Amino acid sequence: MEMKKFVAGLSVSVMAIGALAACGGGTDSDSSSKTSEKGSDKPEKIVIWEDTEKAETTKAVAKAFEEKEGVKVEVKEVKMTDQQKKVALDGPAGKGPDIMLLPHDQIGTVVDQGLIAELKEGEKALEPFIDTAKSAVTFDGKVYGYPKAVETPVLLFNKDMLKEAPASMDDLYKLSTDLKKDSKYGFLALWDNFYFAHGPIAGYGGYVFKDNGGKLDPSDIGLNNEGAVEGFDYIGKWYKEGLFPKGLIGGGGGQAMDQLFGEKKAASVMNGPWAVAGYKEKGINLGAAALPTLPNGEPIKTFVGVKTYAVSAFSENQEWAEKFLATLTNAENAQAMFEKYNEIPPVTALQEEAAIKDNEVAAAVFAQAKNGVPMPNIAEMGQVWEPMAAALQLVATGKQDGQKSADDAVKQIKQQIEANNQ
Repeated sequence: MEMKKFVAGLSVSVMAIGALAACGGGTDSDSSSKTSEKGSDKPEKIVIWEDTEKAETTKAVAKAFEEKEGVKVEVKEVKMTDQQKKVALDGPAGKGPDIMLLPHDQIGTVVDQGLIAELKEGEKALEPFIDTAKSAVTFDGKVYGYPKAVETPVLLFNKDMLKEAPASMDDLYKLSTDLKKDSKYGFLALWDNFYFAHGPIAGYGGYVFKDNGGKLDPSDIGLNNEGAVEGFDYIGKWYKEGLFPKGLIGGGGGQAMDQLFGEKKAASVMNGPWAVAGYKEKGINLGAAALPTLPNGEPIKTFVGVKTYAVSAFSENQEWAEKFLATLTNAENAQAMFEKYNEIPPVTALQEEAAIKDNEVAAAVFAQAKNGVPMPNIAEMGQVWEPMAAALQLVATGKQDGQKSADDAVKQIKQQIEANNQ
C-alpha cells in the first residue's frame, strides 16, 4: 500500500532536507557551485534530488531553464524514502542538494529540526494549486514547499458489476446487502486502518487536530467527539452485518481485498491510484470516481498526501531554487509530468485539461482531494496511528463499542504526546 508507506511511515516516512555543498567549499558532485567569478549573482548551478525513475521530465525542464536563465540545474535521482537518512548527513556536511522531495506530512518535523527553509515567495507561490495542497505544505502559518503530486483514496469499481458509481453510501449499502446472499460484496474498505477510516470519521465530524487558521493544535483532538463516535459506529455496522469479510481485518486485509476484487467477487473498493495498475493487470474493467456521500449527506473526507519539493535551509541559492520550482510545477510542466508518470498534479488549471479530465482515475483523485483533509504535518501525528488502529480493530471485531474505543484511543494519544514532549 504505497500511500500508507508514503505517510507514516500511509502513510510513510521521510523527513528530509537538503543542503548545498557550496557551504564549505567542497567539491562533492552534489554540491551547488559558488557564484560565478564574473561577478554575476547567479550561481553556476543548483542541485535537485528527484525521485528514482521519475526524473526524465525534471531533467528536460532543467535543460530549458539553463538555456533561458543561464543557471545549470543538476538533477540527481535519489529514492524519496531514502532522502531523509542521506540528507540528515549530507546537509550539515555541506554536500546536500538545494532542493529535495518529501511527503508533506513530514514538513513539521524537518522544520522543527531547522532543515528546510520557509519559502521567500510565501503564499504567492501557492496561487496555482488547489486549496488542499496549499494547506498540506503550510506549517504554523508559513509555506514550506511546492506541491508536486497528490494522492488520496477514491472509489474504484468493476464496470461489469456496477455500471456507474453510486451517488451515496446508502446505495452501496443496499448493493452490499443484495450481493451478500451470493457470497459477493458490493463495497470493501480497510476501515480497521486509520488511514482509510479517517474518511468516514471525519465525514461525520471527527478530526485529528483542530485547525486554527492554518495552525494545527495537538492539544485539541477530535477523535472521540460526537461525530467521530458516529463514524466509528458506522464503520462497525459494515463488519457487524457481515458486509465486510473477517479476512479484511488486520495485516492481511489489503491482500484479501485485492484478491476479492480481482476475482470479481467485489463490485467496488476504496483504494488509491497506486492500486490501479495491479487491478487492470487482473483484467478488471475499471472505473473510478470520488467516494459517495455518507448517510448524513456529507462527503467521505479522506486523508490527502502531497509529494512536496522543499528548499534546504542550508542553500545559498534559495531564490534560484524557488524560481526553478515555480517553473517545474507550473501547469505545462506538471501536465507533462502527469502524462509521463501518471502522478496527479494538484494544479487548479489542470482539472479541466483533457489529459486529466478524460482520465477517470485522475479526475476522481482531483474531485476527492477537494473533499479531503491533508494528513497532519506536525510531529504529533506519529502518536496517532497505533492507538487508532487498535480502537478500530476492537470495533471491527465487535469487542468494543465506538464510544469506548474512541475514548481509549484519544486518552492514549494524549499520553503518548505528553510523554514524547518531556
